[in-house]
This record gives sequence, C-alpha cells and structure tokens, in this order.
Amino acid sequence: MALMVVVFLLLLFWENELNEDIMATSLEHFHVDYPQNTVPLRYCNFMIQQRAIREPDYTCKKLHVFIHERPQKINRICASPKKATCTNHTDIFCFQSETRFKLTVCQLTDGTRYPACRYQVSPIEGFILVTCDDLGPVNFQGYVE
Repeated sequence: MALMVVVFLLLLFWENELNEDIMATSLEHFHVDYPQNTVPLRYCNFMIQQRAIREPDYTCKKLHVFIHERPQKINRICASPKKATCTNHTDIFCFQSETRFKLTVCQLTDGTRYPACRYQVSPIEGFILVTCDDLGPVNFQGYVE
C-alpha cells in the first residue's frame, strides 16, 4: 500500500513537471501579456529577460511581439474565416484575427548574446496571425498593421 502511494506521488510530480515544460514553450507564455505589465521603462528589455526569450543558441531575438489581449479572444482566432497558407510554410494554414489587437513590438537595438539584449519599444495595433491545432492557437506567425 505504501509503495502505491509513493508511485502515485511520483507520477503526480512527474506530470506537473511535464505540464510546466509545455507551458514554458506555449504561445501564451512567450507572446501574451494580458493585462499588460506596468513596467514604466524598458518594457521589452524587462519582459524578454523575465520570460527568457531568446534563440535556441542563446543569441538575442531580432524581433519579438507581445499581445495585450485576453487569451480567450486569441483562442477565437482559430475559427476566423481569414485563413491562408503561412508565408514561411507551404502546407500550414495561418489564421488572422478579425479585429486589431494591442501589441508591443520589440526590435533589437543592441547586443548579440542573451541576456545582454537591448530593445526598442513600439506600441502598435494590428491583426495577428497564428497557426492552430485542434486545441487552439499553437504558434504566433506575425502581424499585419
């Protein structure tokens, strides 16, 4: 009986670790900031470092976008009639939001190796493009002003 309890607890902790890894790579973790963080200065520098946003080889991302909208509204994009082949893929469809979202575009201005990256902040409004699976949005593909 005690062995079953130990196995159950190990499985429970292992499952939670897997869920954390999935969350750490999700569109919501990397791109959604709702409600928008109130960092008064250097928003992009703070958010990119806080969320460890970088290229796989630890170089700075040249461009990153944060979406300031409720995740539920972003999930609805997958039902959008605005569907087209993604520009950087041949057989994957992108879905475009039907309304403009508040976005913050972070453009690299200085640095090459993470975490020594410095960004210019550009608040804009635009339509967002995402890829979807059966559960909802999977990857942020870009935006259209």
